[in-house]
Amino acid sequence: MRDFLDDLDAQRETFDPVKKAREVSKQDLPKRFYTDVDAGLVEGEWRILLDGRPVKTPSKAVLAVPSRDLADCLVAEWDAQATHIDPATMPMTRLVNAAVDGVAVRPDEVVEELVRYAGTDCLCYRADMPDELVQRQTDRWDPVLDWAADLLGHQFVLAGGLMPVTQPEALLVAVRVQFTGLQTLQLAALASLTSAFGSAVLTLAVLKGHLSHDEAWLASRVEEDWNRELWGEDPEAERLAAYRKAEVDVAGLVLAAY
Repeated sequence: MRDFLDDLDAQRETFDPVKKAREVSKQDLPKRFYTDVDAGLVEGEWRILLDGRPVKTPSKAVLAVPSRDLADCLVAEWDAQATHIDPATMPMTRLVNAAVDGVAVRPDEVVEELVRYAGTDCLCYRADMPDELVQRQTDRWDPVLDWAADLLGHQFVLAGGLMPVTQPEALLVAVRVQFTGLQTLQLAALASLTSAFGSAVLTLAVLKGHLSHDEAWLASRVEEDWNRELWGEDPEAERLAAYRKAEVDVAGLVLAAY
């Protein structure tokens, strides 16, 4: 089931702000060049200061957030770096970089990507066996889809097996409305959640306060948790899950700030 959805994602040649931030993080790690980390309020936004100088994004814009809580999270990430600066350990910094350098430039493309996720949402693609996994998906996912149908005014179509289904255009229009007109950092957080969940529906539930980001994460992990129980832990899969969960946590913190 997950491989099928990954294949669908691979066919999308659209802008992915979170992917951009990850690509930047693959370069050689720079050495830590600063001693003190602080945050300063400048023109209504909180900037991160390294030895008194503002941090810049990869595109040389000022790294800034709208609230002190988010700034404190950034300060903690930069202060926690030891001899080298490792972006893989800085999920909030990656998210803000993606927002400033990517989402702010192409917000409409990000919204359309979220709508495309809704069109192939993982909650609509169910296992047909074994019965216990089928039941877990039903118990976790059907209530969220029912809630989304009430919000959007249209029902999602569930897939039979692995054959793709086409969601009603009116439903996708309603999804687009929900994700339009948001602040840049909000939209970046939603893109990050959707990438981690494989589900725009779960992301929408977090945005609207129907689910916490932790609840949505657990709902997105039904199949992975089932496989872990059945076959035991896979160290590489657990490492990737921890990376994604860190992204989910900071995205949830961002959404809570609005």
